[in-house]
Amino acid sequence: MSTYPYPTPPAPIYTPTGEHELVRELGLPIYQSRGWLKLVGVMTLIAGIFQALSIVGLVFAWIPIWQGILLMQAASSVETAETTGQRHALFASLSSLKSYFVIQGVLVLIGLIMVVLSICVFVVLPLLGVIPYIFDYQSYY
Repeated sequence: MSTYPYPTPPAPIYTPTGEHELVRELGLPIYQSRGWLKLVGVMTLIAGIFQALSIVGLVFAWIPIWQGILLMQAASSVETAETTGQRHALFASLSSLKSYFVIQGVLVLIGLIMVVLSICVFVVLPLLGVIPYIFDYQSYY
């Protein structure tokens, strides 16, 4: 009789026969969406290339190009992980996806900050009289 006062935990639901099968099973949802990863990656890459054609866009064009490359790398790494069962390939795919979503999250936060600042400058500050109105409304009468 054991001195352990608690009931023993249940047996695990999945008992892998090897690491390769576990890697294949964990990477399956990403593997099934690899076509979408490639499509979004290529479209983001093309958008970055078109953005680089303008003078102002040239400054920021590296961001969508980088994001497109990250998505393409994630798709190819998950294909390698699914076919060979290598955990390093699955880790590389998940790492590329993590980097993509961190960059996208930072861009969304920057966009939200810009919207709030724009509302303050063009709506709130003129209503408070801190800055004069952008348009002279009396000239329309």
